[in-house]
Amino acid sequence: MKTTIEIPDPLLRQAKAAAAARGESLRELLSTALRSHLAGPSRGRAREEGWRQVFGKASPAAVAELEKTMQEFDQVDPADWR
Repeated sequence: MKTTIEIPDPLLRQAKAAAAARGESLRELLSTALRSHLAGPSRGRAREEGWRQVFGKASPAAVAELEKTMQEFDQVDPADWR
């Protein structure tokens, strides 16, 4: 199926170069990349940003504990650091 998408010029140039280096077409490279992305661990969930990407396979309890610890750091009085 043909479709039209907008890709930033620098990203398209990088994709074309990668496809050429691998000896495949841009279509093959993009199809492989899209399949890989859709089959990844974040399938069916909103993509997690920032540090949460690292904990994709962590238990919810471990993530909750880390969240609690991070909140405690937010509560530190800056005067204590002097």
